[in-house]
Amino acid sequence: MTELSVESVRGETRDTTHRVVAAVCRADGSLIARSGDPEHVVIMRSAAKPFQAHPLAADGVIERYAVSPAELALACASHNSERRQVEIVGGWLRRIGCQESDLACGPHPALARDFTVPPPGGGNPEELAGPSPLASNCSGKHTGMLALARHHGWDTDGYQVSGHPVQQRVKRSLAAYAELPEHEIAEGVDGCGVVTFSLPLSRMARAFARFVDDDSRAAQAVVQAMTRHPEFVAGQWRLDTELMQAYPGRLLVKVGAEGVYGAALIDRGIGIALKVVDGHSRAAMAALMAVLDQLGLDPTPPASLRRFAELDVLNTRQERVGVMRPTGALEAL
Repeated sequence: MTELSVESVRGETRDTTHRVVAAVCRADGSLIARSGDPEHVVIMRSAAKPFQAHPLAADGVIERYAVSPAELALACASHNSERRQVEIVGGWLRRIGCQESDLACGPHPALARDFTVPPPGGGNPEELAGPSPLASNCSGKHTGMLALARHHGWDTDGYQVSGHPVQQRVKRSLAAYAELPEHEIAEGVDGCGVVTFSLPLSRMARAFARFVDDDSRAAQAVVQAMTRHPEFVAGQWRLDTELMQAYPGRLLVKVGAEGVYGAALIDRGIGIALKVVDGHSRAAMAALMAVLDQLGLDPTPPASLRRFAELDVLNTRQERVGVMRPTGALEAL
């Protein structure tokens, strides 16, 4: 099988190679390209968030609690913990009659530490909130789940655990888009304490393709929230945000932990799922850029995005001592 990989090079020597498995599908499930085995099973991690947010739009939560597009985007987010992101989530949480102590997610250092790639010359970074449950990168998802529970009259206690009605409803949404029976989607626990899901890459890619191809009010509410407010889906100097800003209304992108990305070319009805096998998050950025390049993203990405395609390897003095770059190719089918 043809495979894509990402290699780190120092001087003239390859230091590390990160193998990439990927599937590219149309909404009808037809596989059009792959790297490695498209049936490789992956844990979606945060790439599941658009599907976890879908019931908010489908079940009337948006109308009941006047959820704004920015708040809905934050329900899909792995955000940077930027002050304005945290403040918006806090306002939404209070509006549904909950407080920070109701959030099941724990505090952690801001994702900006590991997932941002500043442009040449940098600039003034956005102010970040200190670690707290409200500043968790998943706080928007958790607030959305609490809102779903409130809307249906379900107990908010334990909303994050397997078997709770919130998690049953979310899994039903994902299963429909992946076209898999619910019992074939395995469950695990994500870093934020919520249920996450495992499925083959081909089904994950199909789910993203079907999601953006669905012209229902609910699906379009989520897609439009993400693509019109990408600054809330990730944040400053993040690949998800910058790609959606560069291709407004044409590209949907969602990172997952441990080297996972889900994406869709909206105007072409194509879904993408990839996993860097060893879980390297920065290698996943270069891998996604390579996949998009090989799919003929038009127009070609602006020069500012090339920094995600070939990432600097830095030493402890923040000096460039190497490069991380993709190699190999997708196999067209």
